[in-house]
Order: sequence, then C-alpha cells, then structure tokens
Amino acid sequence: MSIELFPPLMFLGLILVMLIGFPVAFSLAALGLFCGLYAIEMGWFPPNFLGNLPLNVFGILSNELLLAIPFFTLMGAILEKCGLAEDMLDSMGQLFGPVRGGLGYSVILVGFILGAITGTVAGQVIAMAMISLPVMMRYGYNTRYATGVLAASGTITQLVPPSLVLVVMADQLGQSVGDMYKGAWGPSILQIVFFALYTFILSRLRPQDLPSVPAEARTLQGWALWRKCLRGIIPSAILIFTVLGSMGGLPGITVAVATPTEAGAMGAVGACILAALHRRLSWELVRDAMAGTMRITAMVVFILIGSRVFSLVFQGVDGGAWIEHLLSDLPGGQIGFLIVVNIFIFFLAFFLDFFEIAFIILPLLGPVAAKMGIDLVWFGVLLCVNMQTSFMHPPFGFALFYLRGISDTLFKSGAIRQKVASRDIYLGAIPWVLLQLLLVVVVIFVPQTVTVFMDEKVIVDLDSVVIEAPVQDENAEDNQQRTEDLLEELQTSPAPAK
Repeated sequence: MSIELFPPLMFLGLILVMLIGFPVAFSLAALGLFCGLYAIEMGWFPPNFLGNLPLNVFGILSNELLLAIPFFTLMGAILEKCGLAEDMLDSMGQLFGPVRGGLGYSVILVGFILGAITGTVAGQVIAMAMISLPVMMRYGYNTRYATGVLAASGTITQLVPPSLVLVVMADQLGQSVGDMYKGAWGPSILQIVFFALYTFILSRLRPQDLPSVPAEARTLQGWALWRKCLRGIIPSAILIFTVLGSMGGLPGITVAVATPTEAGAMGAVGACILAALHRRLSWELVRDAMAGTMRITAMVVFILIGSRVFSLVFQGVDGGAWIEHLLSDLPGGQIGFLIVVNIFIFFLAFFLDFFEIAFIILPLLGPVAAKMGIDLVWFGVLLCVNMQTSFMHPPFGFALFYLRGISDTLFKSGAIRQKVASRDIYLGAIPWVLLQLLLVVVVIFVPQTVTVFMDEKVIVDLDSVVIEAPVQDENAEDNQQRTEDLLEELQTSPAPAK
C-alpha cells in the first residue's frame, strides 16, 4: 500500500468505528494507535514521531481555555435545577396568553433567555417540556407543533452565547472566545425571528392548532404579571452582562477584563446567587450539578485525547494535505467549499454529537478554510449553526429522545391525557430543522449576519507605511564637539583633595 492511499482509508475507518457504537474516545485512540504502528512498520514516519504523543496530549490539556468548560457547565447545571425555567415559562405564558400561538412565543423567548444563561440542551428541553407540554396539550395546541417548538427552542442553546460549542470552536480554530460570542449573536437573534415568524404564519393559517389561552386561566394581570416577568428576566440579564461583558462577548464592548475561565467562574457564582434568590439553593442541588459537570468534563477530556491520537497519526501520513487538496479544488471557491462542508457536517451529525465533530473534524477543516481566506470566526459560527440540527435529526436527535421520555412520563402521571406518538415527535421536528437549515444558507450567503456585531478589524497595508528619518539638527556637530571637549577637560583635571 502507498502512503497516498492511506489517508482516505484512515478517514473511512474513522466513519466505520463511529458506526459501531463503542465510546468515541476509545475508538479514536485505538484506530489512531493501530494506524500509527502500521505507518511505522511501513517506514512512513519514525517511531519517535509517535513517541511525542504524551507530550502533545499534555500540552493540549494544559490549555487554560479548556478550564472554562467545567465552569460554564456548572453554571448551566445549577440554573437548570433552580426553578428559573418554571418561573419564566409561567410568567411569559400568561403575558403572551391572549395572543394566538402565545404559548409558542413564550417557549421560544424563554428558550432564548435560558440558552444565554445555561448552555445545556438536555436540561433545557426537559425543563420546558415538563412545564409547557401539559399546558399546550390542555388548551388544544397541535401535538406536532408543541413538540417541535419545545425541541427547537431547547437546541438553540448550542448557538446562543455562552455556548460550550463556541468555546470549543474558538479553541480549535485559534480564535478569541469573545469574538466567537459576538459573531454568534446575529444568527441567534435571526434564528429566534425565524421561529417566531413561523409561529405567526401557522397561527394565521391554522388558528385552531395554536389557540390563545382562555381568560379564566390567566391568573395574573397588570403590574403583578409584569413584576413576575421582570423578576426572572432582570437577574438573568445581569448574569449575562456580567459573564459575557467581562470577556468582551457582547456587542459594543471592545475591552475584555476577564479571561473565559474567569468569566465562567463568575457565572458559576452568579448561578448560585440566582438559585439563592429563588430560595432553591441546597446542598443536594449543588451536589447534583457538580456530578453532572464532572461527567461532561470527563467526556470532553477523553474525546480530546482520543481525537489527538488520531489526528497526530493522520497528519503524520500527510492526511492534512489530502484534505486540503480534496476541498481546495471544489468548484465555486469559498461558497462551494462552505456548501460541501456544511452538507458533510449535516449528515455527520446524524451519528456524532457536537463535541465529537468539533474535536475530530474541525482541526481538519480549519486550516483549509484559513488558506482559502475564509474568516475563521464566520466559519466557526456557521458550523455551530449547522450543528444545532444534530439534536433535531429524526430519528437520532437527542432532543427528540428527551421529548419521547418526558411525554411518556407525563402521560403515566396523568399530566397529559393522550399519549404522544413517536411519529408526531419526528414529523413535528422537520419544519424546525428546515428553519435551522435556512439559517445556514443565510449565514453562508450573508456573512454580515455574523460580522455585524464584531469589532471592525484594523488592516494595515505594509506597502503604504512611510517611515520618515529624523531631520538632522544644524547644530548637532557643534553640540557633539562641545560634549567631547567637556569630557576631555574632566578627565585631565586633577582629582579633588581628600
């Protein structure tokens, strides 16, 4: 076998081991080591190349940016358990209740706010479904719309800062986390607009599927209702501003006073304060949140190690050059490259979650995008928009699995009268996946959706730089002569008497 054929075979082997179902981290490490030993046997690189692997892995794990992951995870885990979702959904549901489709609008808006302070899909989908699904079913909402809006509003947390995906993207692409967050605000807001517009159109075309909440069910009115809404929104807004603003992740803020790790630590403390304000801060809550944080962090670290073993061997057999030649010659230039990459990521997301795609695939695509002159922040946010769909793909989307389990639990407990069929969950997700793909198309062809909130880059044209030589002083020679005469006089003068 020649070395030219080995990279595509390694990539094919990568896809095959993913389909086996064994934990990805260990599958990657095993595949990488096996291919590395074979490459050494064939003489494609020396044994000491693979001997640098421990130092390579240690160097990656020493990256302080990765410390932000457990902090942001802990913040989200505390907030998803402190009852913030319940209070916000109840108040927003009553605020939008008189409007047709009002419960749908409240779910979309609360999903956006929770996404900006929690960053976890599972907890967000489960919490919102537990609260909103019985209410929507009780007032006659279409089952497919109800399950679809709950799943879609939960998955937007992958795009809204401070998303963990954006932290990983920034690390893998070598970009600032603050820039990545600023770039994500435009698509995040646009995604919410798409969801709300779809709800509005559907409420006009099929008003019976999205009715308003009856007046007798709206127990709060006037200032009491607004006070309850603001009680959930204002503390959340303060937390968002503190965390994202301190690291330069909000539009208009150009100075970062904290690193992502420090901002994540402040967010974890702020989450505890919010839980205390809702009188739900307890040792059990903190213990469960820390246990969940430990599991996610360990998963990320092991995936990172396994992907590094594979990528080191892949680069050693010139796999990077093979990927570059494969993608650089696509028709259409940058647009053709982005379309092909996003189609590839879309189908890959059927089998892999966002962490696996970010750690395995992104290091292979990032250098090619940089050589093609593509802004890496735009590229990273674009792929993040695409990877939202990994939670919504029928029948593999995890958000749909969460809804399936929660709906069964609610039916058994009597919270909903009719069992939700899997067919309704899957068919209900399709329009929202199409809306997410529409956003991918918009971001590809309108990059300003990403760059609109970013700081304008200062580009210096080196060819236009003019360095002017200092003007020679006319008296410079006279001054120099006087200085030399003075020094000579000091040297020849007698020493002072003691």
